[in-house]
Amino acid sequence: MAYSTIPKSSSYFNTKLYTGTGSSQVLTGVGFSPDLIWTATRNESEIRPMNDSVNGINNYLRSNDSDTLETSGTNITAQSSDGYTVGTTDRFNQSSNSFVSWNWKAGTTGSGTSSGSGTGKAYSYSVSTTSGFSIVKYVGNGTAGHTIPHHLGAVPKMIIAKNLGRGEHWRVYQSSLGNAHKLNLNNTTASASATEWNSTTPTSSVFSIGTGEQINYNNDNYIAYCFADVQGFSKVSGSYYGNGNSNGIFLYCGFKPAFIVLKNTIDGAKNWEMLDNKRPSSGQNPADDILFPDTVDAESASQTDRLVDFVSNGVKIRGNSAQMNANGQKFIFMAFAEAPLVGSNNVPTNAR
Repeated sequence: MAYSTIPKSSSYFNTKLYTGTGSSQVLTGVGFSPDLIWTATRNESEIRPMNDSVNGINNYLRSNDSDTLETSGTNITAQSSDGYTVGTTDRFNQSSNSFVSWNWKAGTTGSGTSSGSGTGKAYSYSVSTTSGFSIVKYVGNGTAGHTIPHHLGAVPKMIIAKNLGRGEHWRVYQSSLGNAHKLNLNNTTASASATEWNSTTPTSSVFSIGTGEQINYNNDNYIAYCFADVQGFSKVSGSYYGNGNSNGIFLYCGFKPAFIVLKNTIDGAKNWEMLDNKRPSSGQNPADDILFPDTVDAESASQTDRLVDFVSNGVKIRGNSAQMNANGQKFIFMAFAEAPLVGSNNVPTNAR
């Protein structure tokens, strides 16, 4: 049984829906003080900002672009024990627009000096070892074999990293692709050979990086979002091969998902896709309301060839679209729970 030590998943991950007002707005109901907030405007084209507490919660990167860290504007102006406050910037709070944010809790902070090859450099972090999530801000040293502590106490299976001061692509490591491959979060590019991870699998204490402006240029600042698999709560190492059939693949997670991100790793024309349990039209399952982290496109609803069922122990794909189920092609996914299948007391958990 896939029991979990996290009986209430929404204590560490939650999706928040809200309507913009154009003036400062306090958002509650998240359930915790979020350390990573990933926002999307649902009803019109807009960037995909990612704000985190280590970079400063008002500052953001764009998951759909290679732009540098944005530090101007009144974006997310405060955090609280149950949510956060959005300011007046349109991409967070335009009047009458519909928004969704996906929120993760880290919370334990610290700093230190990196290790491995080359000169040690300063880094800072926020981490939750319980939920397997850390945010690490580090300084590059330009030397292959530079190792960055992530403080998870477990091996990260997905790392999403970005140069803060240069217009470089996001780099994504995912364990099923191996340590010699990468994806770009901000575009549709297929998986490709790469030296960013120094051909070295992360350990329970550090991840290794190569050289170059994308990941380890001397004295440049970087952010890395690191995720480990946590039984009953998260599956970030997920992968599958499509069958091209409308009766698609079943993805075992060990929990009922609240959120999933997936990517066709073979076809370089296919977007990343994001679905959650809060946005389906009229709350129905299968979910069919899709957003894209790599574009500014508005929400794409009623995609009958891209339906997904969130079931008690995973995801059932019910569509034959090449975006999520191309025959014989490899996909990766990361998913977070609405509720584990079985809690730490060995009985079925409360879904909410």
